[in-house]
Amino acid sequence: MSRLWADRPTTVATILTLVGIGIAGYLTYVHYEGLSPVCTTGGCERVQASSYSEIGPIPVALLGLIGYVLILFSLFVPGELGRAMTFMFTLTGFAFSIYLTYLELFVIDAICQWCVGSAVVMTLLFIASAVRLLRPAAPARPAPG
Repeated sequence: MSRLWADRPTTVATILTLVGIGIAGYLTYVHYEGLSPVCTTGGCERVQASSYSEIGPIPVALLGLIGYVLILFSLFVPGELGRAMTFMFTLTGFAFSIYLTYLELFVIDAICQWCVGSAVVMTLLFIASAVRLLRPAAPARPAPG
């Protein structure tokens, strides 16, 4: 078994990151294609069309996609450097998710299910990365002999 899969926090973080890439990738696609996102809450289009959906010329969804890709990359960097990188990326993403959730609730007055999903994924990623940082990866098991 590879070391990645023997380390549960890393396995969980990898799966969560792939989910986050899916969400952010979908929202980035919707943005650039000018489509309305599939939505059960009724607020996704309003959030996507708000002035807060872009920072300058860059869609927030694209920033999220880039962030998730950086997190995925950092999960494969060995040792303390990789754990610290993952923690810093997820801390930044978590803080940005809190800010975006605040905007949804108190400024835009609309909830986007995709944004909530991404915020939940990022929160769980932040927790997993903190566990990885505080509890280094387990050593690989020796092959049966």
